[in-house]
Amino acid sequence: MSSPLPLSRVRVQRIAESAVERARLSVVPRLDPHAPRVPFVTLVSLLLVAGVVGLLLFNTTMQQNAFANTALEKQARELSDRQQGLQMELDELRNPQRVAEKAQELGMVPSLNPAFINLSDGTILGNPVPAKAEDGIDVRPPEAKKPAELDPAPLVIKVPAQPEASADTDPASPDRDAAAGSNDSSSNDRGDRSSQ
Repeated sequence: MSSPLPLSRVRVQRIAESAVERARLSVVPRLDPHAPRVPFVTLVSLLLVAGVVGLLLFNTTMQQNAFANTALEKQARELSDRQQGLQMELDELRNPQRVAEKAQELGMVPSLNPAFINLSDGTILGNPVPAKAEDGIDVRPPEAKKPAELDPAPLVIKVPAQPEASADTDPASPDRDAAAGSNDSSSNDRGDRSSQ
């Protein structure tokens, strides 16, 4: 019988030889040290220009959206103000006091004996009597009068009239010039006193 040990040696030796053959180095041709750089520089430049243009377009779009937003907010405020004004006008038109006054102006009077119709069988409940103009009630509130404390009698003050200037006095008379000169000297005297 043969021993298995030599067989394994042969197998290991064959594997080692095949590994050595595969591991042999071969000469690789050198790369050209002067590889063209133009495509790389062009690519980087294009990416840079595209980024700047994209940023400018994004910024412009954001500014346009901001202006549109401002215009829409202004329009919303105007519409809100208009809606509030219309709501106030509607509330004023629905005011029961105003409706009653308008009805009275049109000659309508409230009915003192109303009648009701039962819809299930069509019977009339109550004694309907037509309203008359004499039955009308003045729905307008009475006119408010001011209390005496708030409405005092007017106070009239008479001022005596000034005597009119005579026609013989000339505005450029020497008396006026002398008076003006005395005023000038008094102011000069004050100036002299302050310098002493």
